[in-house]
Amino acid sequence: MFKALVLKKQDDANASVSVEDLNISDLPEGDVLVKVSFSTLNYKDALAITSSSPIIKNYPMVPGIDFAGEVEESNNDSFKTGDKVILNGFGVGEKHWGGMAQKARVKGSWLVKLPEQISLKQAMAIGTAGYTAMLCVIALEKNGMHPEKGEVLVTGATGGVGSIAITLLNNLGYQVCASSGRSEYHDYIKSLGAQRIINRSELSEKGRPLGKEIWAGAIDSVGSHTLANICASTKYGGIIAACGLAQGFDFPATVMPFILRGVTLVGVDSVYHSIEGRTEAWKRLTDDLNFEHLEKMIKTITFRDVEQTARNMLENKTHGRIVLDVNSY
Repeated sequence: MFKALVLKKQDDANASVSVEDLNISDLPEGDVLVKVSFSTLNYKDALAITSSSPIIKNYPMVPGIDFAGEVEESNNDSFKTGDKVILNGFGVGEKHWGGMAQKARVKGSWLVKLPEQISLKQAMAIGTAGYTAMLCVIALEKNGMHPEKGEVLVTGATGGVGSIAITLLNNLGYQVCASSGRSEYHDYIKSLGAQRIINRSELSEKGRPLGKEIWAGAIDSVGSHTLANICASTKYGGIIAACGLAQGFDFPATVMPFILRGVTLVGVDSVYHSIEGRTEAWKRLTDDLNFEHLEKMIKTITFRDVEQTARNMLENKTHGRIVLDVNSY
């Protein structure tokens, strides 16, 4: 028997949330059984747990798009008992039972071996948010970004992607401008390496097709008018990595930044990214992430805290990274 957070739904009612004792035989199919140590609470998890968006494709569901743990059984040649592994995405916690449980059975092709320099808890402090932030940095670099080009904007600065993007960029020598609507966290944002902070209201309303050239690049997890305004204010030849939709999935922009300034907009998907790309990102995280900064971001919760913390996250009452210790309840 093991404990798991289980979402159940009947008809049009919101999903119920409960901690249940399950058997190994209850787990879905997969060729690797993992003893989970830590999961995380991401924005997508919060949407699923609160029934705020149709994230879950079938019920009952164990949420959690991330986990880190140790292989307990394996029928996959790439993994053996005792290997420490990470999972991010691949529909886990949406279509396939996820990481908010003490056990998980998944396809080995979804797993990445944990780098030796990173602990299981640190891996989940990074989680999908930090892994996505690293993918965004890599996307900027592969499109020609380097520190000498100028300031880089990071939106959603108090969130998981934003927090880790700031410390990554700072550690790589970039000048970072952070966008946030939460003045009470300005000291926190600056402690991660942001040299300048603007209020998110400067970007969140409908703007002009082209504005003053300000940023050489940007990492955006917000979307909607914010992303449109970033494009309009990016310098000639600038690069923007877009990875989220906290404000909305619409994109009310024009082609002018792209055809008049040669701005590049790169979409970053973390859910189905290749194993090769994932491995590169986690290797880069071991080299480029300031782990002292990471410690400032972490709040550890237990199963009993998950539902309320999910609500707090959607009400913009959390910051940094929320780590779930699945062995505490």
